[in-house]
Amino acid sequence: MRRALAGLTTRGRSFVAAGVTAIVCAFVLGERDLLRAGVLVLVLPLLCTVAVSRTRYRLACARRLTPSRLPAGHESRVDLRLENVSRLPSGLLMVEDQVPFALGGRARFVLDRIEPHGTRELSYRIRSDVRGRYRVGPLTVRLADPFGMVELVRSFSLSDTLTVTPAIVPLPPGRLGGAWTGGGDSLARTVASAGEDDIAPREYRHGDDLRRVHWRSTARRGELMVRREEQHWQSSGTLFLDTRRSGYWGEGPGSSFEQAVSAAASVGAHLGRAGMGLRLVTDAGEAVPRSVGYEGAFEGALLDALAVARTTRSRSLTPGLAALRGSAATGREADGLVVAVFGILDPGEARAVAAACRGNATHVAVLIDAVPPENALAPRYEDETEHEYENEHGHGHGHGHGGGTGRAAAGPTARLLRAAGWRVVVVRSAAELAGAWASADQSGEDFARGAS
Repeated sequence: MRRALAGLTTRGRSFVAAGVTAIVCAFVLGERDLLRAGVLVLVLPLLCTVAVSRTRYRLACARRLTPSRLPAGHESRVDLRLENVSRLPSGLLMVEDQVPFALGGRARFVLDRIEPHGTRELSYRIRSDVRGRYRVGPLTVRLADPFGMVELVRSFSLSDTLTVTPAIVPLPPGRLGGAWTGGGDSLARTVASAGEDDIAPREYRHGDDLRRVHWRSTARRGELMVRREEQHWQSSGTLFLDTRRSGYWGEGPGSSFEQAVSAAASVGAHLGRAGMGLRLVTDAGEAVPRSVGYEGAFEGALLDALAVARTTRSRSLTPGLAALRGSAATGREADGLVVAVFGILDPGEARAVAAACRGNATHVAVLIDAVPPENALAPRYEDETEHEYENEHGHGHGHGHGGGTGRAAAGPTARLLRAAGWRVVVVRSAAELAGAWASADQSGEDFARGAS
């Protein structure tokens, strides 16, 4: 009853105030008719309060997100199913699903009534241009009387999670040259030891198909032996993402960090769909371990991790580069391909990255060269002459973005990495990655889109 009284609407409170005022005035003036009118006005909202508070019907709610994971800028459909599981019809219902402001705000509906064991299906759409993980729900139901005197709020506990992932840019098909020499049983070793069909027998294990029993070897060894008709092997790789705040500029969907995250998601999804076993490493260390299990496991884990990726205050790449080089030291399978996405690198950081290119693995660096023209001061390298510096960066601050200012910021870094054996792709946005990715199989050239 106390909750119902607290749920009096403005109309209900006005009726209570008017009724009390009329009753007081009736006693002061000695007017019985005014007393009767005051009692009637006061009793009406109280009766509505009692009726709403004693409502016994029960509601059940179900929600479905289609899809529950989607790229930024796309829409998801929310389907609600509300069922009256009691034997009494409901009154007027005001339904509101709690939705974060980034997804479009609250979704509200008005239902006249729901018959006993009846259902109502509602739907609406949500969209976000900002990646992240959002909570949708719970659903709240406002019970109201026919006169609008009382509103009682009841809330369900059910909520769902919508994951908004970075935008993925489709990359051209094909495999980078030298990228498929990673861990696992290599094809060359398999063919050399047992021929193309790899029919070398092994001992029987529980669950093996009895049709694969190699009877000649079984008779010779005295125990069940089966044929190894196929040898599973998979090349491995590492995806590196620089998340240091000092390497990026801007806020929101148009920031350079968002371009880096989108580029990392595009490369990871492309290589994962091609069958490569990957892991994600950031400047803080390993973030997503190497993919195992069903196909697409890494892509889902990668997109979930990148959906909530944020810039860090760290100014060092040392932990991430140590994790990048740690596969051989820890006895892990060697990486056949390393793809690293970087923001702005100062000379010391660029030299540290260059030193990370070791072994026979293919190293590809994607440089996000999106420096704002008004404050784009490119780092100067110790071994760069005054003439080279002026040619790359200009003499004054009046360069526009089309005058090559953005290109100059990554030029010395790209040259240093190429000299160390990296294959470098320079892009200003993730949208340019599709055109530049096909050029990553080359070396010793500048692959920046829009370069003069």
